[in-house]
Order: sequence, then C-alpha cells, then structure tokens
Amino acid sequence: MSKTVILIPSRLSATRLPGKPLLKINGLSIISNVFKKAKEADIGEVYVATEDKEIIDDVNLNGGKAILTSNKHKTGSDRIFECYEKLNLLDIDYIINLQGDEPNIEINDLKHLNKLIKLHKPEIGTLASEIDDQSNLNNENIVKVITDIKIDDKNFPIALDFKRKVNNTNSNIYHHLGIYAYKPNILKKLVNFEQTNNEIKNKLEQLRAIDNKIKINVGLAKFCPIGVDTIEDYLALKKKLEYNSWNEN
Repeated sequence: MSKTVILIPSRLSATRLPGKPLLKINGLSIISNVFKKAKEADIGEVYVATEDKEIIDDVNLNGGKAILTSNKHKTGSDRIFECYEKLNLLDIDYIINLQGDEPNIEINDLKHLNKLIKLHKPEIGTLASEIDDQSNLNNENIVKVITDIKIDDKNFPIALDFKRKVNNTNSNIYHHLGIYAYKPNILKKLVNFEQTNNEIKNKLEQLRAIDNKIKINVGLAKFCPIGVDTIEDYLALKKKLEYNSWNEN
C-alpha cells in the first residue's frame, strides 16, 4: 500500500508578515489550523518543520508534532527534506509539502492530490484551480501554472512553466496552489541542485525542478485557498473563517 507523509514548513521570519504562523483564527494559530486540516485529510502522518521553538511549542500544545530544523534554509523544500531525513521514516512513497500559511486549504483537494499521485506515480505532483478573475493574470502575488493540456477532474497534465504574470494569449493557465507531492528520491535530487537564476529571479522554487528537467504533474483543485502574506490577507481570512465557524454553530 502506498504511504504518504505530510510535512508543513513554517517559520516566524516571513518578510512581509513576520510572526504570521502564530496569528490566531478561531482561537487557534494559523500553523495549528493547517496541521489540523492535514490530519483531517487522513492521508498519513503529519509533521511541522520549523526553525522556531515558539512554533514547536504551539504545535505541541495543540496536539500536533513538530521537528526543529536549520535556520539556514532558502526554501520550504530544503526545510522539509531535512525534516524527512531526521524522521527516518520507512517505506514512504510520497512526501507532501503543504504550505503553513493556508489554513483554509480544502481537505477534499488534499485527498484528490493523494489519489492522483497513487494512480499516476509522478516525480512531482501539485494542484491548480481555475482563474475566474482575468485581472489576476497580472497579479504577481498569484502564481500561475501553464499546462500542456486542459486540466479536468481525472487527468494529471504536465506543467510547462510557472509565472507571476502572464498574458491571456496563453492557453491552459491556472492559479497554482502551493502544495507539492515529491517522490523522496526526487526531493533529494532537487535540494542538491543549486538554485537556478530563473528560480531566484521569479522567487519560485518550483522552477528549479523545471530548469533541471524534472516533470511536475498538475491536478485540478476545486477550491482556491487564501494564502496569508500580508496583514490585510490575515484580517480578511480571519473574518471569513470566524464568520463561517459562527454560522456553523
């Protein structure tokens, strides 16, 4: 049976919103909200990989598991690989890298990605959603992926490129979600490559894979989570999630 582990990279020193993993939504930190969603997906074991003891304490306090990693990492992929090595897990077929700043990630989309990787066995798998607002094509904060064919519920096409800005003459453009599923040997290969100029220029770590001829397959997500990059993002998401929670009760 295929085994997957979910690793969540997180750190307090984010450039645009320092300390964001510990900001509270519904009385629970953002990072512990993400951990909770990952556990509810029931895909495999879940761990937070962090350089900060404060995050470890928060995750442990809320019933999660966290591993202390180096503060020298340049990307989340590098951080989760160190975490994976420290855990010394056996018989893992895929490592899912789930972003620690998307507490409203849809559980069914996580399950869909896990189903796709079990079926297609890609080197790297990821998710993307439809772009409803064409103005987002020029929004540099929304990463776009261009695929070789149109994505549907069942297929898993290849990513041709990732961009921050695109023109609408491109076809098969989607809103990329910051989630990856790696074969362990592919992740090891990836973190041993030097960062590429393309990756550094665009601030997109997935371009390191593209530049080194590693294929990334893209599945369709039904829901596009809101990432927390600014205080405005946080306040908007906090209002939305706490309103939804109040209505459910």
